[in-house]
Amino acid sequence: MKSLKTTVTAMTLLLSIAVSNAQIKNAKTEKVKIFGNCGMCETNIEKAGNLKNTAIVDWDKDSKIATISYDTAKTNPDEILKRIALAGYDSEKFLAPDTKYDKLHACCQYDRDAKELIKMAVNESTDMESNYSVAMQEQTNQLKLVFDDYFALKDALVKTDAAMASIKAKDLFVAINAVEMETLKMEEHMVWMKVYKNLTSDGKKISETQDVKVQREFFKSVSKNMYELMKVSKEDTPTYYQYCPMVKANWLSKENEVKNPYYGSKMLTCGSTVETIK
Repeated sequence: MKSLKTTVTAMTLLLSIAVSNAQIKNAKTEKVKIFGNCGMCETNIEKAGNLKNTAIVDWDKDSKIATISYDTAKTNPDEILKRIALAGYDSEKFLAPDTKYDKLHACCQYDRDAKELIKMAVNESTDMESNYSVAMQEQTNQLKLVFDDYFALKDALVKTDAAMASIKAKDLFVAINAVEMETLKMEEHMVWMKVYKNLTSDGKKISETQDVKVQREFFKSVSKNMYELMKVSKEDTPTYYQYCPMVKANWLSKENEVKNPYYGSKMLTCGSTVETIK
């Protein structure tokens, strides 16, 4: 009887996963250990990790193993586990802030003997909540470096200085690859996953050529993706999204005055501001 019950449970789980994957595009499934105790923990963990049409978490309270199905184009296990950690539950990779753990119901406050091991695994020296706050500040600075290098590249193209554009594109490429994605805010994280591949590819291609026509062509894509990132990142000063009707392409600028990076001095003021990002 016990064997039959186990078989039925396993089949039910497999069916559930199959249905979940059918609802999620680009579905990938992984298993990870998440610490918890009871049915209430199961509800909390799954609620924190689930995201409609993007991620589904199925946690087993006996094994402590979560089956995570997710859309690889929209999220990843780190983002899901981060949400679960911020709900109060440690995993093999992310440690819940103490203040979140302390707010769990008494029956949900699982044994945290593994806490020190998890801290070592993620290279933490203080509680995660404090580190998370510091990391968020560091990440904000890193994104600022990405934006600053983008504007420097834009300025080089305005001057039609292909050699300088190549140097600034290399700086941009380095800044992009220095960003620690796991510390991004959720909206930034979602956009970053979408634009990262093209940003790095286009930045590298601009850095590898001193043909300004080629540089400007790749700059179109860089600007489009940088705009999406800028829209979800809170900057201290306004950014102006500008448009050139001659090449049918946009760019970002810290000044409202139009200085066209696609034509330089030939048609320096061609274009207009179409949006102010605050």
